[in-house]
Amino acid sequence: MGVTLDLSRPAAQPPATVRPNLCGMTRAELAAVLVAADVVPAAKAKMRATQLWRWIHHYGVTDFERMTDVAKETRTTLAEAFTLARPEIVERQVSKDGTRKYLIRLAPGIEVETVYIPDVGRAGALCVSSQVGCTLNCTFCHTGTQALVRNLTAAEIVAQVQVARDDLEEWPSPKEDRRLTNIVFMGMGEPLYNLDHVAAAIDIIADNEGIAISRRRITVSTSGVVPELHDLGEKTQAMLAISLHATNDALRDVLVPLNKKYPLEQLIAGIRAYPGLSNARRVTFEYVMLKGVNDTPAEAKALVQLLKGIPAKINLIPFNPWPGTAYECSSWSTIEAFAAILNRGGYASPIRTPRGRDILAACGQLKSESEKLRASARRRIAAPVADA
Repeated sequence: MGVTLDLSRPAAQPPATVRPNLCGMTRAELAAVLVAADVVPAAKAKMRATQLWRWIHHYGVTDFERMTDVAKETRTTLAEAFTLARPEIVERQVSKDGTRKYLIRLAPGIEVETVYIPDVGRAGALCVSSQVGCTLNCTFCHTGTQALVRNLTAAEIVAQVQVARDDLEEWPSPKEDRRLTNIVFMGMGEPLYNLDHVAAAIDIIADNEGIAISRRRITVSTSGVVPELHDLGEKTQAMLAISLHATNDALRDVLVPLNKKYPLEQLIAGIRAYPGLSNARRVTFEYVMLKGVNDTPAEAKALVQLLKGIPAKINLIPFNPWPGTAYECSSWSTIEAFAAILNRGGYASPIRTPRGRDILAACGQLKSESEKLRASARRRIAAPVADA
């Protein structure tokens, strides 16, 4: 009996529908998608959105079945139309000092590093990323050696907070004895190049019926995208931090190349006009201590003069080494002498204790592992093959 081979191609299958994730939507977006999916009529959308909001952001649920005050039929409809899934934690590292670093896969090829630092702020701070990679190329920063892939969405920024709170077992949102009390946008990327998504994420994180971290405990750090400073203050009411590192344009042009576009005179003027600036809402200036580069007594005195009249504190950051860097950290005695001059000039100048250095989680060390691995693979491919 003959056998006939069917060489025809099977009919193409339609692509699987991706269910929208409710976890990173603003209240308005949440209400709108519920109406669009025929979950509720428009008249009840706000009420239902508020109900889901508390389950998602106060209780941290990732399963619609846990929403016990929502009708079973509605829970089924929600599960068919939407998801509450968290992104994948590719790697979780814990430093000997308790710092936790997460490599989070948000989508294929889209990975960021997020760091929880205990004993910072009231109890602990989460350092979140706003971009995958960075465009600024600050020469002392490891993240700056990773090319920009793209901006993160508000949902992807919020997801970093949710992942950390899952790991800290901090649901429902506690009012007291929190381990995560502060959010700092000091991870990968320049937040002011992604301001709309950063502002939307802050709205979600600060909402009192959800994660409820006060805007006074949310700090956005920028290298000095001057045209966006005013909008940052108006849209977010967040605390401002400036990645400064030098007191003159010639040196800052080298350390922070963005300075060539927005030099110090423009930056300082923009800071003085920051909405809400006062003694109760001081600017934090970040100053990394680089041996023989920016750490002399003369630089300290110049810094006092540069910031004269600005309500501020100055964080002195011992340089955190990373593979391939040409910089070294200033000696402890040099840093202390620098701080003493700032103190005499009227500025609080805490010396930031390096945290998570052993897992490359300290300031300036973040660089997503996926990018490191891709670079390693490229080098192997490019390497000549030895004769057998």
